[in-house]
Amino acid sequence: MLQQVNGHSSGSEAQGGGFLREDLQEFLSGEAPLHQLDDLTKVNPVTLETVLRCLQARYAADTFYTNAGCTLVALNPFKPIPQLYSTALMREYHAAPQPQPCSHSESAGARATEIFWTRDSRYKKLKPHIFMVGEQTYRNVKSLIEPVNQSIIVSGESGAGKTWTSRCLMKFYAVVAASPTSWESHKIAERIEQRILNSNPVMEAFGNACTLRNNNSSRFGKFIQLQLNRAQQMTGAAVQTYLLEKTRVACQASSERNFHIFYQICKGASTDERLQWHLPEGAAFSWLPNPERTLEEDCFEVTREAMLHLGIDNPTQNNIFQVLAGLLHLGNIRFADSEDESQPCQLMGDAKCSIRTSASLLQLPEDPLLETLQIRTIRAGRQQQVFRKPCSRAECDTRRDCLAKLVYARLFDWLVSVINSSICADPDSWTTFIGLLDVYGFESFPNNSLEQLCINYANEKLQQHFVAHYLKAQQEEYTVEGLEWSFVNYQDNQTCLDLIEGSPISICSLINEECRLNRPSSAAQLQTRIERALAGNPCLGHNKLSQEPSFIVVHYAGPVQYHTAGLVEKNKDPVPPELNRLLQQSWDPLLKVLFPTDPEEQPSGQSRAPVLTVVSKFKASLEQLLQVLHSTTPHYIRCIKPNSQGQAHIFLQEQVLSQLEACGLVETIHISAAGFPIRISHQNFVERYELLRRLHARTSSGPHSPSPDEQHSEGSPCTEAATLQPLLQDILHTLPALSQAAATLSDPAEATPAPVCCGRTKVFMTDSMLELLEHGRAQVLEQCARCIQRGWRRHWHRKQERQRQAAVLIQAAIRSWLTRKHVQRLHTAATVIKRAWKRWRIGMAFLASKELDDVEEKHVSPVPLSTGSCLLPQTQSSLLAAIIRLWPLGLVLANASVGVQGFRRKLVVWACLQLPTGSHSSHNVQTAQEQAGITSIRALPQGSIKFHCRKSPLPYADICPEPSPYSVTGFNQILLERHSLGHA
Repeated sequence: MLQQVNGHSSGSEAQGGGFLREDLQEFLSGEAPLHQLDDLTKVNPVTLETVLRCLQARYAADTFYTNAGCTLVALNPFKPIPQLYSTALMREYHAAPQPQPCSHSESAGARATEIFWTRDSRYKKLKPHIFMVGEQTYRNVKSLIEPVNQSIIVSGESGAGKTWTSRCLMKFYAVVAASPTSWESHKIAERIEQRILNSNPVMEAFGNACTLRNNNSSRFGKFIQLQLNRAQQMTGAAVQTYLLEKTRVACQASSERNFHIFYQICKGASTDERLQWHLPEGAAFSWLPNPERTLEEDCFEVTREAMLHLGIDNPTQNNIFQVLAGLLHLGNIRFADSEDESQPCQLMGDAKCSIRTSASLLQLPEDPLLETLQIRTIRAGRQQQVFRKPCSRAECDTRRDCLAKLVYARLFDWLVSVINSSICADPDSWTTFIGLLDVYGFESFPNNSLEQLCINYANEKLQQHFVAHYLKAQQEEYTVEGLEWSFVNYQDNQTCLDLIEGSPISICSLINEECRLNRPSSAAQLQTRIERALAGNPCLGHNKLSQEPSFIVVHYAGPVQYHTAGLVEKNKDPVPPELNRLLQQSWDPLLKVLFPTDPEEQPSGQSRAPVLTVVSKFKASLEQLLQVLHSTTPHYIRCIKPNSQGQAHIFLQEQVLSQLEACGLVETIHISAAGFPIRISHQNFVERYELLRRLHARTSSGPHSPSPDEQHSEGSPCTEAATLQPLLQDILHTLPALSQAAATLSDPAEATPAPVCCGRTKVFMTDSMLELLEHGRAQVLEQCARCIQRGWRRHWHRKQERQRQAAVLIQAAIRSWLTRKHVQRLHTAATVIKRAWKRWRIGMAFLASKELDDVEEKHVSPVPLSTGSCLLPQTQSSLLAAIIRLWPLGLVLANASVGVQGFRRKLVVWACLQLPTGSHSSHNVQTAQEQAGITSIRALPQGSIKFHCRKSPLPYADICPEPSPYSVTGFNQILLERHSLGHA
């Protein structure tokens, strides 16, 4: 009973017996929910059942991408999810931070996985996605010193989503790898990007078909080479195809359809085009089964527009569709056996109309076309005599089908060449490439023939490439490097490949040998030869219940039964020469290009080269593809189909389980979880992480440790390896401190250092250790940056201080000079004023002295002394004599508000005026406060006089020369007169 999820169907877990119970008991009770485990290497224990449960839980949570070590597992959601493939999400993955990728010196594919996405806490953790794989390949090409070409191998069953994955990856590269600087180059990049994207709908229309398992199944393999220049900008692309299933043109299995392009022209053509191509509404064609089914791929306008962008103009498009319509009408030709074997087969029903229409559309002569289908030309003997033999009904059908397959195969190859000429860049303009390999998935149908054998053979080779590249090479590398490693048992499909392609005897060699024998081939006889010659191979089986001759091959994905009937005929792929000559007679422009006339063509039978069989051609192209893959760093995407019905939200455990077993996913998880996916050479490890020595006190290395410059100067590899060992030990000694610091920041329980091993030439580590090293390196760089910033800031502040001090010194000097100049000007002005003042003062003193002399001469007379004068003491007499000489000063003291008071003031006044000393009653001295009249040598003021003294603004205005002992200075000379002075 198949179990489904989300309630779409119920299944009994009891029917599984002890299904997963013991192994899952501890796992299911873990802390983290199943749908949150984005890497299957975190599942413990790693078994098919635990991995299956984890995928089922993530699928139920609409999480369709999960990491599995070096592989990305992609579950087909079977529903449109636009936000999961938006341009904004592409740019988000492209802008995510990451540690530096591994160095270029590693072998191709040595770096099994990268941890780009969780290093910086400022960015949210990005989930696994095909864009993550695309960004990883792009950054590997971009960051390596000597870039290594990258390749992405998309594998899986038919209908698992390989074509959609390749299409999304092409859109991703078109977005992130087109970043030109100039507007002109931007337009060129846009045109290249559009052409690359438009190649998808054209190739899907002509190369994809609806099968039992997939509505858009690729019926050919393709390797798309996206070409990048030195600036990692996409300059072009190239497409290489493998093994087109051209038999589908003339033969389709039940419930399957022909190539999409036939349905597009029948459903999307306009009325005029239908008339031109003879495709009336409701017309029935035997090579167009199930026309009533409408698919998303039946969009004729999209194909036409894409062809137009690729440089295929409308007339050429009409010519292509006219040829395709001619092939449809060719399929309606039916033959009937003739009663007379010497006569050609007769046409049945409307076959005459069909052959007329087909000849008209293919622009072939009608009679030669019919004759070529009915009569076979044989050349025999040394004379190359020509014999004409009528064909049987089966032979006529075969020749008709061969003609259609020949035209369609040439048309498909011509379209690929046109696409390449449109999108391929000049070889000098690109340096690296990223390859996308989209091949047909593993197929097993009720009736399997040569096409399924070749398809499954290609999948076996790709599985071996994966096994040899990752599983086996990783274990062998551990042994060579001297690491202790317990080998993991994995499924090696070399035995199956020996059965198919081995030497000297294999299935392919026996089929090719049957083609070279000059006798009719028998299906039963071929079965017998295969069983007898390869009986010892364990991958060969036999179905005793089968009624038809067949054999069974046990592939890595499961056993497949192949019918021997028709194997030899399909392998021969016979093209009668008369068919080529017939098509060369066409006057159709396109057919003239597809079948050019070769003037140097030798007559049939003269030293012809042996014709290559289909198996030989396919094997050669497959070997060429594998050589390209071996020269690149591969990345793997395993597409898983949750159910065969193509319905969303249904997860069938048994179908998914068989696919997990087929692709060797569990062995991949085992080795990825137990091994070291990160491998870096000693030289590159030291160059990148030598900074970590700053975190460790170098006690063992000391000053004798060589510098990186000295390392590169060494000549011999042995000396260089010996020189690197001390540096490696110093770096490895820092790991415990880094682990302890990281555990302190996150969880103290995680203080155990992550495993890291130092081999003979490389350092092996896990993803967590790489993240730890990058974190420590970032810390050291941050410390160095801070040190540089401190030094720069100190230098800058010192420079600013010196500049400030210099500015202050300059300002002080300028201010001092300006002050001196200002003082000099003030001194000059003061000198001028002093001189003028002195001249005026001298003049006024002269006038005052002259006037005073005149008054003294008139009024001086002896004055009788009173009797009371004798009463004055001797001290007052001496004081009076001194004051008489300084009468102006006495005048001032008498009129001042402060100074000598009372009797002394009056004595001063008497002495100054030289009044006779008598009774005080007869002579009264009036001060300036007591009298109103003042007589001066200049004027007779009315009222009182107040003396005001202001300090001069000049610093030296109050300084005067030393006065003479008998001069009066300081004020204007003013004489006070009494009214009675004239009467005296």
